Amino acid sequence: MTICQLVHLNGALLPLMQAHVSPLDRGFLFAHAAYEVTAVYGGRFVDLEGHIARLQRTLAGISIPDPHSAEGWASLHRELIAHNDLVEGLVYLQVTGGAYDARDFAGPQAFVPTVFAYADARPLIGAGAREGIAAVFLEDMRWKRRDMKTTQLLSQALAYRAARGHGADTALMVEDGFVTEAASANAWIVTGEGEIITRDLSPAILSGITRAGVMKLREAGGFTITERAFTPEEAVNAAEVFTSSAGAMVAPVVTLDGRPVGEGRPGPVTRRVQRLYYEAMGADVPVAAPFVFDRD
Repeated sequence: MTICQLVHLNGALLPLMQAHVSPLDRGFLFAHAAYEVTAVYGGRFVDLEGHIARLQRTLAGISIPDPHSAEGWASLHRELIAHNDLVEGLVYLQVTGGAYDARDFAGPQAFVPTVFAYADARPLIGAGAREGIAAVFLEDMRWKRRDMKTTQLLSQALAYRAARGHGADTALMVEDGFVTEAASANAWIVTGEGEIITRDLSPAILSGITRAGVMKLREAGGFTITERAFTPEEAVNAAEVFTSSAGAMVAPVVTLDGRPVGEGRPGPVTRRVQRLYYEAMGADVPVAAPFVFDRD
């Protein structure tokens, strides 16, 4: 992971070390901010339109005026990767309620947003996709509007720390006896009959852009996908488990609470989902991800 040295701050490109935000910014004081993370592969964005549309929904939902049109956001993203020569990695974008001369919960009548973005050069198809990851179950303590992608991420950060303490990579969050999602990804299980199950959209989970991309593969993959809540017991007994997110894309979960999922290795359905998703984003799959063929 290498953060590129030119960043965007409030309409200007400048060196990272020269980018400064007021300590009175509402993003700093109240986590009053929206964010998006968009993948870049082969110098092209993956599902940028979906990320921008979700950003605009979140801004409206948390009362931050949208400072750009959809094309304006797209131009900002394109300019950032062009000036940093980014071929593969991620673009992180954050929009806050801005700064003013007080720490006031309600804030002024109209906010003037702070816009910050940076590019992060990193490989997108790595060891987690190839070998799988470990997960544990944890109680979901997040706020109730998880459909809005905000920077209120303390619960997720603590979940990752707890998972690491158990020797795992991530957590499956549990609320009222059902899995909501992973610590920063949507969660999926595959039954012994090959049915794919993922939680239905509601304020309980984030409407993942990668999730939507996987949904689009239904016909090409011949998948049966059911959208409903599932229990931790169903996950433990599943043939396969995987997560989806912009950063990790499609990541097989091979252990849960220290016990193997299915055969304890990425399964054939997950491998097919990975292959089709990588193809859809323009990857030369035999070169970039030959491991997806290991269950054929």
